[in-house]
Amino acid sequence: MRAARCETFPLTAPSQLFSRPPRWVPAADPRWSVPPAVAAWLFEPGSLTHRLKALCGAEFRLRLLVQTWARPFPDEARALDLSAAHRMLVREVLLQWQDRPLVAARSIIPTRTLRGPLWGLARLGERPLGELLFASPRLERSGFELAEVDPAAWRSERVGMLELGTRAWGRRSRYVLDQGPLLVAEVFLPSLFHFESRP
Repeated sequence: MRAARCETFPLTAPSQLFSRPPRWVPAADPRWSVPPAVAAWLFEPGSLTHRLKALCGAEFRLRLLVQTWARPFPDEARALDLSAAHRMLVREVLLQWQDRPLVAARSIIPTRTLRGPLWGLARLGERPLGELLFASPRLERSGFELAEVDPAAWRSERVGMLELGTRAWGRRSRYVLDQGPLLVAEVFLPSLFHFESRP
C-alpha cells in the first residue's frame, strides 16, 4: 500500500490553510444571501465526497496537507465545548480534480473522540473522512454555520495554488459519531464552480 504523502509543519501552527480563522456565522442568519449555484453545495445534506466523486469520476483526488496534534483556533474549541489549551487532531486536506483543488477541508478531532472503534480516524491517511462519517447510521450533525472567506484569511503561500482571487464560501458543522464529537469545515473554492460549469 502506498504511504500517504503529507506536508509536515511545526505542531504550534494551527493551520496550513488559514492565516486567521474564518468568521463563522449560523446558517440560519437572515443576512445570508447565497447564490443558487453555491447554495447547492453549501446545503448538500449527504456526503460531499460522494458528490465530488460523481463530478470528477476516476480523476478525483484527495491531497493530505497536514494531520497532526495541535491547538485548535479558539472558536473551534468553543464549538466543541472544549478548552483551546488542549491539543487535538488537526487534519487539513484538498479535494481535487486531478491536481486542481476544488474544496479545502479542515477537521478538528478531540482526543476523547478517538477512543475505541473511532481510533481509525487518526489513521485515515489519504482516505476521505466523509466516507467514514456518512457510512454510519448513528451520525448526528448540528451547529451548521457559513462563512465568506476573504483571500486575506488564507496563508499567502496557498492563495495562488487555490486560485483565490475572490471570496470563497464555506460551511462548518459539528458532528457526533458514536458519542464522539468532531468539527468539519469545508470551503468551496472558485475553481469548483468553474469546473462544474465547463462545457
